[in-house]
Amino acid sequence: MAFDGSWKVDRNENYDKFMEKMGVNVVKRKLAAHDNLKLTITQEGNKFTVKESSTFRSIDIVFELGVNFTYSLADGTELNGTWSLEGDKLIGKFKRVDNGKELIAVREISGNELIQTYTYEGVEAKRIFKKE
Repeated sequence: MAFDGSWKVDRNENYDKFMEKMGVNVVKRKLAAHDNLKLTITQEGNKFTVKESSTFRSIDIVFELGVNFTYSLADGTELNGTWSLEGDKLIGKFKRVDNGKELIAVREISGNELIQTYTYEGVEAKRIFKKE
C-alpha cells in the first residue's frame, strides 16, 4: 500500500543515456526529459492500477502481481512481462517484443519519494517522483 497515491516526476538521473540505449531518437529524448509525468497508483491486494499522465499521453495500466501482460512505452516500444513484489520493492521484468532484450524496472519508496530505476543493456537510469 506504500505505493498508493499521486506522484509527480521531480528529476531524472542518466535518463537521456537510457533512452538512447533503448533506441529513442534525439527529438523524442529531449521531449521525454520534460514530459511532466504524473503517476497515480492504486493497489487492491495483488492488483495494481497505474494512471500515467504526461504531456504526451494519458493511459491506465492494470496489472496483477506475477501475471504476464503487454505494455507499450510512450515511444511505442512494446514490452511483455510481469511485476512482482520483493520485500518493499516492485520489480518489473520485461522483454522487448521487437528484439527480445530485457528491461528491468524497480519502484521503491524512500521518504516522500518514489524512485523508479530502469536497467537496459547495462545502462541504468532513475526517475525520482515526489508525492503530491
